[in-house]
Amino acid sequence: MTAHCHKLFGQQWRLKVAAFALMVLHIPLQSICMAQDTLRVLEEVEVSSQRPPATLHTPVPTQVMDAATLEQNGALQLSDAVRAMAGVVVKDYGGVGGMKTVSARGLGSQFSTLTIDGVPVDNAQNGQADLGRYLLGNAAYVSLSQGQQHDGLLSARGYAAGNVLNMVTAEPEFFLLRRTNLRFSFEGGSFGLRSPSVLWEQKWTSRLRSSLWINHLRSDGDYPFTLYYTASRTDSSSRERRLHSAMQMTTLDANLFYTIASDNRLMFKAHYSGGTHQLPGHVRYYRQEPSAQQTAEQQLFLQGRWTLERELWQMQWMAKYQHSYDQYEDSNFLSSSTHYLMNYYRQQGGYLSGSTLWHVRPWADVGVAADADLAHLHSNLAQRSNVLRRSLIGVAIMQLHYGSWEAKANLVLTDVADRVGDLDTTPQYRRLAPYVAILYSPSLGLNLRLFYKNSYRPPTFSELYFFQSLPRSLRPEKAHQLNAGITVATNQLSITADAYFNRVEDKIVARPGQNMFYWTMENLGQVHIWGLDLTAEYQWRSLIVRGNYSFAHATDRSDPTSSYYGHQIRYTPRHSGGLSARWESPWINLGTQAMIVGHRYTLPQNTPASRLPAYCDLTLTIDRSFDLRFGTLRLKAQILNLLDIQYEVVQFYPMMGRNYKLSIIYEF
Repeated sequence: MTAHCHKLFGQQWRLKVAAFALMVLHIPLQSICMAQDTLRVLEEVEVSSQRPPATLHTPVPTQVMDAATLEQNGALQLSDAVRAMAGVVVKDYGGVGGMKTVSARGLGSQFSTLTIDGVPVDNAQNGQADLGRYLLGNAAYVSLSQGQQHDGLLSARGYAAGNVLNMVTAEPEFFLLRRTNLRFSFEGGSFGLRSPSVLWEQKWTSRLRSSLWINHLRSDGDYPFTLYYTASRTDSSSRERRLHSAMQMTTLDANLFYTIASDNRLMFKAHYSGGTHQLPGHVRYYRQEPSAQQTAEQQLFLQGRWTLERELWQMQWMAKYQHSYDQYEDSNFLSSSTHYLMNYYRQQGGYLSGSTLWHVRPWADVGVAADADLAHLHSNLAQRSNVLRRSLIGVAIMQLHYGSWEAKANLVLTDVADRVGDLDTTPQYRRLAPYVAILYSPSLGLNLRLFYKNSYRPPTFSELYFFQSLPRSLRPEKAHQLNAGITVATNQLSITADAYFNRVEDKIVARPGQNMFYWTMENLGQVHIWGLDLTAEYQWRSLIVRGNYSFAHATDRSDPTSSYYGHQIRYTPRHSGGLSARWESPWINLGTQAMIVGHRYTLPQNTPASRLPAYCDLTLTIDRSFDLRFGTLRLKAQILNLLDIQYEVVQFYPMMGRNYKLSIIYEF
């Protein structure tokens, strides 16, 4: 809504200035000179435009949620934005503070690379990012691209990823003679949810701008749920309340934007987040398991990006330093020697990335990209407590474009080596992986697309070294991704349809060992995933309707003699989808969202006992903006899970039932 109001406000001013300019043409020369002095104000009007990636004219399926949509939907955490996208499964361990990881098209969370402003977010410990740690209050847009992003230059890590989730920081926009923007917001809700934040944007010179966003998020997490005593959910039950699930987190995000020229830009970011999360116990066997577990985490990273574009070439450099600390405690750990367990993990790392693209012909571009990443992870585990991982990725790039045809091809070389304590031999992983994509646009509004990609994922630190005297003998995962799709767009309607096949070789799975703290890691042979993703958007006057549907037949094809050969893999629904509608008027804005997820299975063997039932999560939103003498005030009220459906995304971790949110935003 803010971007829409600013756009409308800017259009009104431009009309007034144009009318004034026409009027002064009919007055004396002296007045004309005075008018010229007045018109110099236009030189101070500066609007920075951040263009989201294309979703229709692109050879890879791409979904985007801009800042206006994120705010309208009440998205607080990055996981709130992703869970509404087609083909995505977010594993949610319940509540605001529960861990949240993303799996796209059945590939597993480690195949998804999270980038912030194009710079990868690294976690050497488990290779995946907790989407609950990243908030959306200062985001321009969030995009998810299958295969890889198509627009612009990427890091070598972005070219190597199975899919890329990118969150982009909003650049400050200033109108007329304004040099300062301030935004205060407060969001409160059920079960002790409180989230105050402040955004300060400053224009220091015509070239230098900055933004500072501060947020404190807190939740008691003591929501009620129904405890069913049998898997059928038709017998006895009781109404319980979630225990030991409170959380708090503070986030500071500072950014500098320096424009050397229109084609020469610098950006710097300093990001800090820290907090504590209580970990609730399982809900099973007629009761809620008591828990005394909690985590404390801190994360700091400093990163910079330099982009330079010329007529015949373009270049991008990125650098990053990261420090993170995670501490896990269990004051009721059952062991023969102690009743207390405390593990900590401290990670430091440096990252450097460079990419260049040359326009060698009007119809051909060639380029290269290279990443160097050094990450050190130290823990207090007795064995393999120090691991140094060195990652080198190089990419050769070619792009062709002729008439209605576009083609892009990459060849990615991955070279990863670990140094573990004083071991003489440590794992090393090296592989070439190709990618090719084709886009054909036979007519305006119609696009046909096709891509193939081979992705390569070495085992993570936790998969290789946890509670081991020697590294586990694990093979890297290899994924083959094939996608064919069509996009159609008219003035009011846009539709995308993509059919895909993914084959994962040597998939790494974890099985419980002698206790819940010791897990056995092993490779499975193959997983085949056939799927279909559909999206549609319709706009008529003040009404916008969006919908998506996903079908995924993801089966284990490792051993034909096993009891679960051909069964659906765990936590992957065959059917899922969503529908949202928003109607805007001068008096009030109304919105609704429905997320529907089919049944899933929690074990490799699909049995009635391992089946999680389907669910529908319905949200209603009412909001309105008020133009005040000084600034704009926006009020919003939401009812989430309106039908009060009891469901679980991860077994034994019940989600919240019906709950409420109220938001107040004041900008000036």
